[in-house]
Amino acid sequence: MFQNLDVFRTAMAMARHAGMQQAFSSQNIANADTPGYRAREMPKFQDTLRDSMMGQRASRDTHLNGSSGRTVDLSERRDALDPNGNTVSLEQEMVTAVDAKRQHDRALAIYRSNLSILRASLGRG
Repeated sequence: MFQNLDVFRTAMAMARHAGMQQAFSSQNIANADTPGYRAREMPKFQDTLRDSMMGQRASRDTHLNGSSGRTVDLSERRDALDPNGNTVSLEQEMVTAVDAKRQHDRALAIYRSNLSILRASLGRG
């Protein structure tokens, strides 16, 4: 009955994505003064969830239009280029860090809420 609870898996994936997003944001901030550094960013959670939760994994890039086992496809941000060749925007990184915190808090709220529903259904609530 409780073997396949996708809501817990989704909440865990959301929290993991938020942690990785926070790590990349902090790495970008740490390299804000590094000449030639290209800021890296992650795709949105919705895009990564679609590939991971469909249950089909591709063995090749052209197979079933799925993912080939890569967890995250990072992209370089090319918005603004400083004179030293750096693309880090501290304002954008601050917004990204706040979004990651909100996403992590939302994932924990979803997890706690569903855990309390599960406990109540088992009579332990």
